[in-house]
Order: sequence, then structure tokens, then C-alpha cells
Amino acid sequence: MLVQAIQESPQSAHVVVLGNEKGGSGKSTTALHIAVALLKAGQRVATIDLDSRQKSFTHYIENRKAWAERAGLRLELPTHFCIERADGPSVEANEAREFASFSQAIAKIEHSHDVVVIDTPGSDSYLMRLAHSMADTLVTPLNDSFVDFDVLGTLDQTDFSVTGESHYARMVREARRQRRLIDGRLLDWIVVRNRLSQLGSRNKRLVGEGIGELARRMGFRSVDGFAERVVFREFFPRGLTALDNLDEATLGTRPSMSHVTAREEVIGLLNTLHLPLCENGKRRAAARAEWYSVMDQPLQVHDVLA
Repeated sequence: MLVQAIQESPQSAHVVVLGNEKGGSGKSTTALHIAVALLKAGQRVATIDLDSRQKSFTHYIENRKAWAERAGLRLELPTHFCIERADGPSVEANEAREFASFSQAIAKIEHSHDVVVIDTPGSDSYLMRLAHSMADTLVTPLNDSFVDFDVLGTLDQTDFSVTGESHYARMVREARRQRRLIDGRLLDWIVVRNRLSQLGSRNKRLVGEGIGELARRMGFRSVDGFAERVVFREFFPRGLTALDNLDEATLGTRPSMSHVTAREEVIGLLNTLHLPLCENGKRRAAARAEWYSVMDQPLQVHDVLA
């Protein structure tokens, strides 16, 4: 079975899955920031888009490639795959075709890359569940509102206390159980609170208390993510991230303090994920940084002759 083959191989890539059964939570934005951060750290990164209808992740990466070529920039790009959705009359045949495409993509990258970042659709599907069951790290971006909280848990209407788990939380629980059966490893689940309310607001406090209670029940980690910033939306057309050079040549506009603050938020989030970095990757990053620092300098001929 594909999942078992992937997880049993000692050289298999670390799998990071972005998942949430509600759209608009920032999955694709978070996914590309994670991928770019790992690329900048020298890791060999592959990305897979399972949302073949919306294709936000795929378009984000395509925009990045196009802007790099147009502006003459060195922007890191992952090895990318978009799994096309099968829409035939037979559900079983559709799932078989999608599984075959997903399996082929995994086979091409599982031993040649350090990390695979998978963006899933905001709806329940066969491939979405499969991706969750093979995740080493699951990142669930969640807008800081009761509407988005509903995918994780249910609340008492009087005092807003948690009364139970919702559909997505139950699905993740089952994915974690399957993962333990396969190789005995635990899926590290991180819920990322995006679009945080203003400091001290009642909504932020009540949503935070609910997430904290669910975290104790289900064993996930809750961390702060990205605030509501226009710059994150402006990054998309050019495929940029807050980790890229914050200069006018890269951004296409003059940088602002909002760009700097966004970078600090991204770095803070990435530090809490505790993603693995292989030593070879770190050495590649150091060598690349050294090369970039001297490549525009004139060649020292006397050093070569000596």
C-alpha cells in the first residue's frame, strides 16, 4: 500500500500537510511560506497541490516562477505537482485514477527530496484523507472566529464551553490512529490561528479558550499565525513571500513596515513548527549564500594562477 511503503522507507521525505475543511483559512499562503523557508535552508523541497479545482497553491508557484523570470530574480522554486481531479461517472474509478496520479508523484520525489509539502482542498475527499494519514506534520490554519472554529469543535450556546469534537477533528483523529497502526509514529498536529483579532478582544479570548480546551483533549499544539495584513494578499500575484528580499526590485514596490512585521510573524510561526533540517541541506544553504556573496565580484586572476 502507498502509505505503508512511504512511511516504512528510512530515506523517505518528511511530509508536511496543510489541511482544513474550510476554505479561506490561509492554507496555500502558509504552504508556500513553509516551502520557501525550507528551500532557503538548503532543503530539497517538493510540493503537491491536491485542490485541482481551485489550484491556488499551483497558481501561487506559477506566479513566482513567472515573476522571477520577468524581474530577473533568483527566487527559490520547489519541484511541483498538481494532481488533476477525475470527474468520471464512477466514484471508484475516479479514486483509482487520482490515487495512481498521486502515487506516481510521490514515487518521483519520496527518496530524492527532504520534505514534501502538500496543500489539500477545503472539502472532504479521498486524496485529502490519504494525505492526512501519511503526514508527519499536519498544519491546520484557522481564522480566529467561531465560524472557523466549527470545523474543530462544538460550543455551548450559553457559556461558549466546548461540548464536543467536530467533523474535521474526528477525521484527523482517525488519520492519527491509522498512522500509529502503520509505523507507530505520532502525527504532530499544529493549529495555526490566523487573522487574529485585536489584542484583548472578547472574541479572541473566547476562541482561544475553546482551542485550548480542544488542544488538551486531542493533543494538538496551538500557535499564533498571521494577522490580517494586506501584504499577504499582495504577495500572491508575483508569487512572493515575506521571506524574500524586502526591496523594491523584488517586491515591485517600495517596502513598508508592514512587510517587516509580516516577516517577523512568518519566522515566529516557522520556529514553532519544529520541522527537521538535514545537515546536508544546511551545508548547501551555507555554500549557496557564500556563492551569492561573491558571484558579482571580479575574478581574482592572480589567485587562480597561484
